[in-house]
Amino acid sequence: MDEINIPDYVIGQGATVIDALHKLNRLSGRTMTLFAVDDMGRVTGTLTDGDVRRALIEGCSLQSQVVEVMHRAFTAFRGEHPDIADIRDIRRRQIELVPHLNGDGTIRRIYDFSVFHSILPIDAVLMAGGRGERLRPLTLDTPKPLLPVGGRCIIDYNIEALARNGIADISVTVNYLAEKIEQHFANPVAGVQVKCVREPRRLGTIGSLTLVEPGSNDTVLLMNSDLLTNINYEAMYMTHIDECADMTAAVIPYVVSVPYAIFRTEGNAVLSLEEKPTYNYYANAGIYMIRRECLDIIPQDTYYDATDFIEALIARGGKVRQYVIDGTWIDIGSPDDYRAAQELMRRRPGNMSL
Repeated sequence: MDEINIPDYVIGQGATVIDALHKLNRLSGRTMTLFAVDDMGRVTGTLTDGDVRRALIEGCSLQSQVVEVMHRAFTAFRGEHPDIADIRDIRRRQIELVPHLNGDGTIRRIYDFSVFHSILPIDAVLMAGGRGERLRPLTLDTPKPLLPVGGRCIIDYNIEALARNGIADISVTVNYLAEKIEQHFANPVAGVQVKCVREPRRLGTIGSLTLVEPGSNDTVLLMNSDLLTNINYEAMYMTHIDECADMTAAVIPYVVSVPYAIFRTEGNAVLSLEEKPTYNYYANAGIYMIRRECLDIIPQDTYYDATDFIEALIARGGKVRQYVIDGTWIDIGSPDDYRAAQELMRRRPGNMSL
C-alpha cells in the first residue's frame, strides 16, 4: 500500500481555523483528518471538519488557533511495532487514520485503516519457481503465478493481501521463466517493491528460503504463490503467537465420503459394518508461519520440501500447530482449478479481501 504523504495531514497547532479548513478542503476525497503538531513537530491533537463545525457553533472564530479546537485524546501507535490488540480496537471503533509516533512524539508514519486490515510483524516469502506442468500449454510461455485470473495475475492477489496486512518485506523465489516474473515485479505492486530471488536449480517448496536475505521480523510467512485465498493472516498470526509455535501450518477441511459399506475387521474376522461413512481430515494449504531461528535446520543447496521441514521440526521436539482456514482457498494446479478460480472472480470481481 502506498504510504501517506505526512505533510498533507499535518498542521501547526498555532495555525488558524481558516488555515485548517483550507487544508482539510484539499483532502477532499480522502480521510479528512489533520494532526496538530507543536513547534518541535510533536503531535498534540487531531482536527476534523466536524471538530471545526462544533467549535464554530460554540462561538470560536475563523481566526481562533487550532490548539483551541483540536481533539487532544487522540489514538496513536507508539513503540517499535503496533500492538495487534490496539489494531483490533481501532477497527472496532472505525478509526481510519492513525499515526505511528517516534519516541519523541513526532510522526513516523500514518496508517489508513480504510486501506489496511492489519499491521503484522512478518517477513513474507512466496514460492514461484514451479513449472506448472499440469496447466500446459498455458504455462509454456507464462509462469503459473502470472496467469491471469479476473484481469490480474494470480500472484498479485497474494501480494495485495499481504500489503493490506502491513507486510512490506516480501520476497519471491523464482526459477522457471524467472526473467518474466522479475520483469513483472520491476515496479511495485500494491505499493510494495517485491524482491525476486533466483534459485540456481530447483530446491523444493522450502529449500530456496536459504537464499533469501534475513529480514527484521521474527516470524517468516512462507506460501505458495499460486493460491487464491482470503485467509485471515492476522488470525493465523495470533494463533502462531498464542500457541508459542515454532511453525503454524494453514489447513483446509477435507471431507472423504465413501459410497460403500465399510467393514471393520481384525484379521479375517468382521467386527462391524459402517454404511457409507464420511471421514473428516485437514489438508495442507501451503501457507506457513515459522519462527525465524527454526529455518537453520534447512540444508543449504539441497532440494528440500516443506513436508521434510515439518517432519524434521517435529523430530526435534518443535511445536507445530495448525490454523484452519475459514473461507476461500483454491490451489490453482490443474485446468479444473484454474476454471474454478476464473468463475470465482467472475462472481466476486475486484479482489479477495477479507
